[in-house]
Amino acid sequence: MRRGRLTEGGIFHVYNRGADKREIFRDSDDYLRFIHALYEFNDEDPVGNMTYGFAKNPTRISMVDFRGVPSLKPKHPEKLLVDVLAFTLMSNHFHLLLKQRKEDGVMKFMQKIGAGYALYFNEKNKRSGVLFQGRFKAVEVTNNEHLLHLPYYIHTNPLDLNTDGVDEIKFLDSYRWSSHMDYCGWRNFPSVTQREFLLEFFDGEKNYRKSIAKWVKERSKNLRKIRDVALEEVAIFFFVITFGSQLLLSVD
Repeated sequence: MRRGRLTEGGIFHVYNRGADKREIFRDSDDYLRFIHALYEFNDEDPVGNMTYGFAKNPTRISMVDFRGVPSLKPKHPEKLLVDVLAFTLMSNHFHLLLKQRKEDGVMKFMQKIGAGYALYFNEKNKRSGVLFQGRFKAVEVTNNEHLLHLPYYIHTNPLDLNTDGVDEIKFLDSYRWSSHMDYCGWRNFPSVTQREFLLEFFDGEKNYRKSIAKWVKERSKNLRKIRDVALEEVAIFFFVITFGSQLLLSVD
């Protein structure tokens, strides 16, 4: 097991799945609870109660735009642990693209989310024991090619569920549990993500939408590309943390 410090200002692909590949999101309330955690726990200040009443009121910030209710007030930037650049939740795993703002920000953020969500899930389902498959995984993005493909890779994960032959872009446009809609300019969970960086990278919402449609057309080839790049990045990250000094994060 290798451990190392995550660089301040670095961008990381963070992911994890349920232990034994079990479901970690069973219904809409679970997805909403985790998305709320992405907002609520992205703060320097400690959270007094990790369950935070979500079990009793899991839709506290849900459907904010679909119901015409104003979005959550954006948090103070100086308080954020990370920028949540993009996310996708699937029934048994999740993908996040995070930019670290504070020292150990990713670690603190993921510790809050992991502990808080596990408490909620276990209490709701009257279970005990481990929910996630070990510690979260984090791969640092160190070149533009990796950064170019990652948001598309993350946002197109739900296409694996498209078994009915629905038009792929229409399918993504209807999948609520990601930041794809917000990058298209449709308010879904707008207060959760900090999109300015990637929207500048992709030259705005219209160009993002055009480019993801193009990416999807060549998805098989692009998936091979990103896996090759990711393997290179993992190798680099392993090298860096193997010879690093302070040991904080495990990467499998």
